[in-house]
Amino acid sequence: MKKLTFLLTGVVIFLLSACNNAPKQENNKLQSENDSLLSELTKRNSELDDMMGTFNDIQEGFRQINAAQERVDLTRGTISENAASAKQQIANDIAFITKTMNANKKEIAELQRKLSKSHSNSEQLKKAIATLQAEMADKEKQIEELQAQLAAKNIRIQELDEAVTGLKKDKESLTSENEAKANVVAQQDKTINTAWYVFGTKSELKAQKILVKGEVLKGANYDKSYFTQIDVRTTKEINLYSKRASILTNHPSGSYSLDKDEKGQQILRITNPQEFWSVSRYLVIQVR
Repeated sequence: MKKLTFLLTGVVIFLLSACNNAPKQENNKLQSENDSLLSELTKRNSELDDMMGTFNDIQEGFRQINAAQERVDLTRGTISENAASAKQQIANDIAFITKTMNANKKEIAELQRKLSKSHSNSEQLKKAIATLQAEMADKEKQIEELQAQLAAKNIRIQELDEAVTGLKKDKESLTSENEAKANVVAQQDKTINTAWYVFGTKSELKAQKILVKGEVLKGANYDKSYFTQIDVRTTKEINLYSKRASILTNHPSGSYSLDKDEKGQQILRITNPQEFWSVSRYLVIQVR
């Protein structure tokens, strides 16, 4: 009897201990999750503070550029070919504008870099950066207009010439860079959306080693030039010119249909291109 009482006492103590430990384990789990969320929130706030600091620096740069532009007053009629002091003041202001604009360009590029690596995918920040880029483009146009105004007054300022030359080089470089990027994107886009198809009788597919011992595209010796290349975004129908057809490659059944035209010949209609080409970019159809 004593042994039984001792045993029952041990069981009760064990159960009480387990019950006491369960809330502790749950609390520890919740605390760990809270710590993780707090760490992530702190990181995001730090990133946003950093980006907003850069944004404010850019805005201050534009304010200083505007102030310098106001000092370059060509409407007073005091500037002439011999007005050395006036020309020097313009030269100083233009040099300052050029330097500040270059600094702002770098800051905008840095802000874009920070946003691309940030955990925050803020649409407002993206719009703000686009606004800054538009303002920069407008400033560049104003510099070019300023050069034209000075030229009309028969005033040549080396700093302004250098600024405009630099802007033109930047534009040419940017245009060239954008064209190169566009070509790469276009090529990538074409590659991503390219597929190949072939249809033929059983004997024709065997002759091209596309069908070998009842298996399709299992070896590397089939004639790839026998396939037709297509853009999956635009090719939604393929006329098979045969009254009977079956698809040999693997494509989800709900993504296409085999229909008949007015002559009773089969037409493959791809109803869901993304799903249809998700398994294989090669399509093999046997016709009879």
